Amino acid sequence: MQSPSSNPAKPKPARSGAQRFADAADTRAIAQRRLPRMVFDYIDGAAGRETAAKANLAGLDGLRLLPRVLQPTEGASLATDFLGQTLAQPWGIAPMGMCNLAWHGADTMLARAASQRGMPLGVSTAASTNLETLHRLSAGQAWFQLYVTGGTEAALALADRAAQAGYRHLILTVDVPKVAPRPRDVRNGFAMPLRLGPAQYWDFALHPTWSLSTLWAGVPRTANFSGQSAFDRYASRAGANWEFLDRLRAHWRGHLIVKGVLHPQDALRIRDAGADAIYVSNHGGRQLDSAPGAIEQLSPIRAALGPDYPLLFDSGIRSGEDVVKALACGANLVMLGRAALYAIAAGGAQALDQYLDAVQESALTALVQLGVRSPAALGPQFLVQTPAHPPQHQESL
Repeated sequence: MQSPSSNPAKPKPARSGAQRFADAADTRAIAQRRLPRMVFDYIDGAAGRETAAKANLAGLDGLRLLPRVLQPTEGASLATDFLGQTLAQPWGIAPMGMCNLAWHGADTMLARAASQRGMPLGVSTAASTNLETLHRLSAGQAWFQLYVTGGTEAALALADRAAQAGYRHLILTVDVPKVAPRPRDVRNGFAMPLRLGPAQYWDFALHPTWSLSTLWAGVPRTANFSGQSAFDRYASRAGANWEFLDRLRAHWRGHLIVKGVLHPQDALRIRDAGADAIYVSNHGGRQLDSAPGAIEQLSPIRAALGPDYPLLFDSGIRSGEDVVKALACGANLVMLGRAALYAIAAGGAQALDQYLDAVQESALTALVQLGVRSPAALGPQFLVQTPAHPPQHQESL
């Protein structure tokens, strides 16, 4: 585990001849070329017309950071405290299902990055590597994300399995009572397990590097389930209700985080139910197309909960400056999502490392430009709201 430092390591130079990636837009463009269309669209796509996904980006683009000059910023550090743990930086990796579709071994690349950088790794119920392996590879940095699918008793049993594996943080995701249809998946015939017809075989044939490496390693599957208990992506998850939250709080002895919250009144009730932290997110726009951009709801939830209650945030984050904007809006910890998968699809572990270095450099630069030494000093006084415009880039998440 990387220990926090007042002088964070500078981004490592790429090896001679290695491809350089300037930002998430670079890696997304390369990922789109390297991946079969149905796989890229599964990672990149969202619900409906992808309005909410675009609103995530537009909302962040509509926020401006207001620099301050002549401030003492020597020794500025990204180190942050969250739920009693000192982290080297105020971000981690969001829980994402079936990451190995992005590239063979993506789950393990993320886990090793979490170990090396001392950052949290969200491990999805629908991960393509089992939860025990990812906890071990992350050197204990993994946090388990729980879906209530297959019944509440099965969900509690999965929480018990996570506790036995050594997990101390549980993320209950509550914004998927019913999986929303995603038009790109429908058009491409995407389903889990993969169902292949002529169109899919042709798609794979046009992307032989991905296809051959995936076939060699074995087609990704949801590794935390087997046999009759196989994970059903489309099963109801409506068992995640207020009654279950009370049961889970009484059952789970570690830190309990509730993910997928957008309404301040829900946040207050979840806090009062005993959750240790709330995770503000609109699921990257993948659930309700008419939902507001997640960043729009972060400040109202912070105002409702007061200054001290722990908040996490994701949806639309691409850069270190995006992270700083979310922190200024009230988040304590920001989770990176699809941008990490774009990097892996573009160039494996090396590209992921470059992307995470770029986030670190961008965030630290923004911190110094704002005239502060620590993320804890950030707040709304550093933000200027401008009219939101649709982002110029084509990505939706």
